[in-house]
Amino acid sequence: MTDHPARPAHPHRRPTRRRRRTLFAVLAGLLLLGVIAGTGLALDRSGPAPRADRADTTALPFDLPAARVLRAGPHLVFAHYFPPYPLSLDNQPAAHDYYARNYLTPQGEQGRHAAYGGLLRDRPLPVPRSPGDWQLADLEKEVRTARDAGLDGFTVDLLSLTGPNRQRVDLLLRAAHRVDPGFRIALMPDMTSLHTDPRTLADALARLAASPAAHRLADGRLVVSPFKAEAQDPAWWSQVTARLRDHGIRTALVPVFLDFRANAERFAPISYAFSSWGNRSYTRQGDVPGDVRLAHALGKKWMQAVSVQDARPNQGVYDEAGNTATLRSTWNHAIGDGADWVQLTTWNDYSEGSQFAPSLHNGHTYLDISSYYLTRFKTGAWPRIVRDTVYVTSRVQFTDTRNAPLQPRLMRPRPGTAVPRDQVEVLTFLTAPATVLAQVGTVPHTYRAPVGVHARYLELSPGLTKAVVRRGDTTVTEVTTRYPARRTVTVQDLQYYGVSSRR
Repeated sequence: MTDHPARPAHPHRRPTRRRRRTLFAVLAGLLLLGVIAGTGLALDRSGPAPRADRADTTALPFDLPAARVLRAGPHLVFAHYFPPYPLSLDNQPAAHDYYARNYLTPQGEQGRHAAYGGLLRDRPLPVPRSPGDWQLADLEKEVRTARDAGLDGFTVDLLSLTGPNRQRVDLLLRAAHRVDPGFRIALMPDMTSLHTDPRTLADALARLAASPAAHRLADGRLVVSPFKAEAQDPAWWSQVTARLRDHGIRTALVPVFLDFRANAERFAPISYAFSSWGNRSYTRQGDVPGDVRLAHALGKKWMQAVSVQDARPNQGVYDEAGNTATLRSTWNHAIGDGADWVQLTTWNDYSEGSQFAPSLHNGHTYLDISSYYLTRFKTGAWPRIVRDTVYVTSRVQFTDTRNAPLQPRLMRPRPGTAVPRDQVEVLTFLTAPATVLAQVGTVPHTYRAPVGVHARYLELSPGLTKAVVRRGDTTVTEVTTRYPARRTVTVQDLQYYGVSSRR
């Protein structure tokens, strides 16, 4: 059983999460083997799935420094872990597991997701069935994946104080300590779904704080980082920290706000650091420098939100991420504006389409790109590109889609987001200038790409996209997308898909 939270739409911010229990119904005699053919929802059978998570020194365009080097400085990078979507929900083969049967199809969970064409459009990278304590083994795998990408830890979303999601938090703490005692789990009470009193919350946090993996500062203070902290006033949070003191626990409060500017000064006396959940459009990052300056002026550290994209079928809304423009912009703000910490939003919230974690449709693309910027953020120097690499991102359908037979309620752009666009991005990391030959569907493109990081945008056309990087007569790297763009669809899917030439 999972208690998946429903999320009503909100035009500007992350919505309220309400606890929802899901049914693991056994569909006798019917296993859904290809969820929705032609939309990007089905498991691809045309070739091998993206590489499973494991440390691969040749998978990145640069050499990632050792963990001891990345952890030597004061800058920390967390990813927001969302417990409803672990690698597996039932330890079944991916073709007919709970994701395939109930989340990736409009008919799933007895049709409750039919109005928006199914709850999810992507899923965690499938893993084989595991013997023994498979849930712990899967969480250990996720910790290793994050650790090997350079992350310091997870901020774990505490959606409830009982039930499966709460149990996964316990398991995540165990997994982190078993895999890497230096990997940190910051406790993030979710105040959109936790409706409790200060004493009850503090007592629950104290129990979690008993784990050696719970994130503490060097002086021993427990980091508590409530999501939508402004749902309760500072006096309420002071009661939480006072009760934690009764347990012998000193606290460093790091509130994450939906409206930072309106709450910064009144929360300053009780806070160690500040953060904002941010937004998912590359054209709406202009407030970040002022937010960082305000936090520092109040004597607080700043945790910057770094994001990929956001598309929510169940809420009927999506942001225009501009391929990897939002990812690169939010990282560049964290680096250039002086953030102290970073929170990747999110590691695995597939219902928002915001995942960094390796997924069926993206492989390691967004996590790999993020590791490049993470290295600069943590070390102060851009890593040297030593392996030519090309990443291609594009949608698998066009933004002007008006007819999706299996989805009565379509998504619309979030008010204020960038203008929706239909483009392929070819993002090259090159050791020297080279010629790029790209074919988008049947349309060829040729251009010269410079040394370093370079993004080129091409008009989306139906079909697959292939990008080949050549120097003289030698092909140095190439990649082809795994899912074709189509004009005729059955459900709407406006996430960007990603591929890497080194995966």
